[in-house]
Order: sequence, then C-alpha cells, then structure tokens
Amino acid sequence: MTRVVYVNGRYLPYADANVHVEDRGFQFADSVYEVIEIAAGGTVDATRHLDRLQRSLSELSIQEPMSRSALCNVLAQVIRRNRVTDGLVYMQVSRGTAPRDFPFTGKSLTPTLVCLARSLSVSARDARASRGIRVVTMPDIRWARCDIKTVMLLPAILAKEKALSAGADEAWLIDGQGFVTEGASSNAWIVNADDNLQTRDLSNALLPGVTRATTVDMAAATGRRIVFEPFSIEQAMAAREAFTTSASGTIMPVVAIDGKPIGSGRPGPVATSLRRTFHNFAERRSAC
Repeated sequence: MTRVVYVNGRYLPYADANVHVEDRGFQFADSVYEVIEIAAGGTVDATRHLDRLQRSLSELSIQEPMSRSALCNVLAQVIRRNRVTDGLVYMQVSRGTAPRDFPFTGKSLTPTLVCLARSLSVSARDARASRGIRVVTMPDIRWARCDIKTVMLLPAILAKEKALSAGADEAWLIDGQGFVTEGASSNAWIVNADDNLQTRDLSNALLPGVTRATTVDMAAATGRRIVFEPFSIEQAMAAREAFTTSASGTIMPVVAIDGKPIGSGRPGPVATSLRRTFHNFAERRSAC
C-alpha cells in the first residue's frame, strides 16, 4: 500500500496527491516514467534506470526536474516513508502545466515530478516464476518511438486486457513482418534450437530494457552466447525455452504461447538459472 507520494516538492498523503488538470502528462501523455525494483530495502540497477530517464527526457526536449543527486534523495525518501523493503519505486516527469495547446515552444513550463513506492510480495512473484507465465500474440499497433519510455501506454493496456481475457499473463507484440518486437510490459527472449539466447536487437521498435541489459551482461560473464536477431512467432513456438525480462518480474519463464506449450511446458533450466543469479549481477545500492 502506498502511504506517501512526492509531488513537486511535497511529500503528501496518498489521498491528497494530485496534479493540475492542465498538466500536459494528463492531457497529452507528454510525459516519461521509470520503474525501479526495490530489493532488501535498496534499489536495483538504479544507474541504468536514471540514465534511461535522462535519455527519454532529452529525446522529447523535456527539462530535467532536478539534479540526479536530488532525485536520488527524493527516491530514497519515498522508499523510506512508505516503508518498502521489497517492491517498486515509480517516478514520472511531465513537461509541465499550461493552458491546453499542442505546441510547447515558447511556453514557460516547469516539469511535474511525481514519485511513489509500494511493496510487492517476493513469494508471490517467485511462485509465479515457478509456474511460468502464458503469453498470447497480437499485432503491434504502437507508435514508431517505442525506445522512449513514455506514459502513452494505451496500446499496452489494451494488449494486457486481451491477454487477461484469454487466460494469459502477458502479450507479445508482432510487427508487420511477423516478428516479435517485445511484450506489452517486458522484453521477449527465447532459447533457440542452437541453445543460444536470442532477443531482438535494440532499435526504435522496442524499449532498451534495463533488466534486458543486465541479462546481457550476465550472459557474457557466464559465457552464454546471445544472438541479437528478431524471431518469428513460429520460431518462438519451436524454441527450447522462452522468457521475459522486466524490472517488475526480473526474469520470468514463459511456458506457453497462444495456448501451445513451449519446450516441456514448464519453466526451463536456462531461464530458471538466469533468474536465480540475476541479483548477483545487477547493481545493488542501499539508496539511489
């Protein structure tokens, strides 16, 4: 449960936290965000998350709301005030508030910053991983700059809803050439027929996932080869294993795609091993 939310310089009770009705994040989705895992009271891969936040802001010409050291202090305070030991901390930066108009050039705008934290059950997440998740596929209808982590998430919301209604946990999005881009809220991986990890190379078509990057580091350190190539849904269904990576789930085995079992239909040994050792490779900090 979230108790305290940071909004533009104030730590407010959850029920009292709000932004202006003409905030551009609210009216235009003119806003970016980051989600950082909290484990044992500290942040996981915070440097990479804040680097990505900075890049997202730069790509959209949104002013940084404060220095990185000040933002780290805000995140630490939000985690502490919400008494979160294991969970997530969320931050969102919008371009700011102004009378509704599409252009922003020439307007005096001060970014809006919101941060909140909440606890998550480690045992529930581990139980989910031990069962594995089921995914369904659907066309990728998102915009052409999915490498920027904006709050423009309506296509992902609709994909998640369709997955849920189909009895699945996640959606994998398929581009116009029949290749998987990524999940609605995760990066997509397979263990291919050659026993190599395979995931799509970075481009504007997908988010440069932080957990993805750490998984790449982990594979390199353990001598496991990664093939950075797109894969089709047919290749995914014929794969030895499949899994997703995200800050909220770390490494999550996929056991079925569109109702068809992947491999043995149970979490595979490669994904299970990567998940077990992930936090040994990720950056761990007592604060941001």
